[in-house]
Amino acid sequence: MTEPLLAAYEDGLRTLAAIDKMVLDIVKKDAICLLLMTMPGVGRILATVIALEVGDVRRFASAQHLASYAGTTPRVHASGGKVRYGRLRQDVNRHLKWALIEAANGVCMNRRRQAHRHVSRLYERVAWRRGHAKAIGAVARHLAEASFYVLSKQEAYCDPTLRREDPKGA
Repeated sequence: MTEPLLAAYEDGLRTLAAIDKMVLDIVKKDAICLLLMTMPGVGRILATVIALEVGDVRRFASAQHLASYAGTTPRVHASGGKVRYGRLRQDVNRHLKWALIEAANGVCMNRRRQAHRHVSRLYERVAWRRGHAKAIGAVARHLAEASFYVLSKQEAYCDPTLRREDPKGA
């Protein structure tokens, strides 16, 4: 009884290996996926999903528009001079949102190994104040905006530089 199950399992492993090789061949040939893979937390699969779901980046006016399309911006409730930020939007491109949140979770998992990275510090800063879920949303939004710049400038991801204060105090 276990031999047919083992044979089916091994057949499934061979099929997965073949699919993984096909994805790897596609990614190696695609310059856009290679650029997206320079972003933290983004591997072959997520780069492919982001590239396919974003499409032509010129259709977005700014990085904020892409972040909103991806669903990584919170709902805003404002009334009487008070502003409250709610949950992430639901009426968005779910595949792109999934890919960016998965990348953000990858950043969270590896933040101790790469503590010097901007996204690791962003996660730690927001998680300390607001909790894990909000921090994942903040990192996903950063990655959405970073993917806009990576795709529009056709340059590899580079950590944002720390804002240097003017020595004159201006």
